[in-house]
Amino acid sequence: MTKFEVVFMSYPAIGHLVPVVEFAHHLINHDPRFSVTILIITMPERPILNTYVQSHAATLASTNIRFIHLPTVDPPSPDQFESPFGYVCLFIEKHRPHVKQAITNLMETELDSDRRLVGIITDMFCTSMIDVANELDIPCYVFFPSTATFLGFMLHLPILDTQLTTELAKLDTELVIPSFANPVSPSLLPSIALEKEGYSWLLYHGRRYFETMGIIINTVHELEPYALNSVSTSQVPQIYPMGPILDLVGPAQWHPNQAHDERVMKWLDDQPPSTVVFLSFGSRGSFSESQVREIALGLEQAGVRFVWVLREQPMDQFSLSDDYTNIEKVLPNGFLERTAGIGLICGWVSQVQILSHKAVGGFISHCGWNSILESLWHGIPIATWPIYAEQQMNAFEMVKELGLAIEIRLDYSEGSDLVSAKEVERGIKLLMNYDNEVRQKVKEMRKKCRVAKMENGSSYASLGALIEKLVNS
Repeated sequence: MTKFEVVFMSYPAIGHLVPVVEFAHHLINHDPRFSVTILIITMPERPILNTYVQSHAATLASTNIRFIHLPTVDPPSPDQFESPFGYVCLFIEKHRPHVKQAITNLMETELDSDRRLVGIITDMFCTSMIDVANELDIPCYVFFPSTATFLGFMLHLPILDTQLTTELAKLDTELVIPSFANPVSPSLLPSIALEKEGYSWLLYHGRRYFETMGIIINTVHELEPYALNSVSTSQVPQIYPMGPILDLVGPAQWHPNQAHDERVMKWLDDQPPSTVVFLSFGSRGSFSESQVREIALGLEQAGVRFVWVLREQPMDQFSLSDDYTNIEKVLPNGFLERTAGIGLICGWVSQVQILSHKAVGGFISHCGWNSILESLWHGIPIATWPIYAEQQMNAFEMVKELGLAIEIRLDYSEGSDLVSAKEVERGIKLLMNYDNEVRQKVKEMRKKCRVAKMENGSSYASLGALIEKLVNS
């Protein structure tokens, strides 16, 4: 029996790597003829990635998934870049010779007529590896772990670029982007698109998608039908919606501080069903001390039970947030004492485990796409508080396009005006209103997301179509 190998090139961020690993599981579970090799770029600034890879390496090997660590390269000088995004994109590009060598070694030592390399699947921001696929004459696909609306923006960018008479950051009119039903304010665009360097890289990646055999996207047709239909044109490679691709165990399995997780889950066990609001803002989510105080006051005024993941601002723009060593210094005087019975403040936790807990009834989120999919999977409504990346666009889509979230802010970003305690209080009360329409729509979407993954569901069928394309290419 012929067997098939697929090589993944992952972007070095936990929110990109985890969906790649989970998708590899889906592929192999659906068709055991497949095995997967995932190429890993090591970044000293992101130790959480190394922890994840090390903890999964042994178990994954027994399931025909393995990691190959690429040799290190000299990193670019961070002071040459406007943002971490430009730095990481160039850092990835410098790995191209090592990627080619790793795949060549694989082809020469492990593959034969009974086992074929049928595809290289590269992350949405690793498109320089398309050159490697072309040089080795291997079909190349893009893995897009974000929304169909953002994919539409990326595919539209080369057209938009020919129409712009000024930088995006200077636009004073709303944009018509085909994947959105409504015009989009420039303030909702990813912050990197508003910087000259970030814009250039997004434009580069968007152009390169057209050179591939297909785009695998972590979404559900029933969730984003308008956006998916808008991008499925004859000019665009085949789109394969595969979602929700989720790690339903989360870091509870591999994060070093598991006792911390157990403490939070034990506290939740003692709370009544659907009464706790969960506040979490992703691996880079942190706020100024003045904003932290406004959140605390808003929580107190709302009078609800809460679990709040509170993390310290990073030392520089290239690092991730970290847990506070002393949270009392940033909270209002007496806050911990006054909320001792109803609230819990914690550091990094297994978000998906908390969202699956029966006590949780609402989620104040940064609107990272993995977080949105986790909340929909568990039927937990979101209040939007985007911070970076494409999260403002995600929040806009969830609130204005789909009616699946409550708005706290849509265009918040670092340096924005403070979200006042009153706004926080209002958002929480709307979120935890059990009769609101959003809550009902989220419950309906929960069912649709689960049906999509079942036999004959839309995502199941999409995976079958991709496998057919891979084995016959």
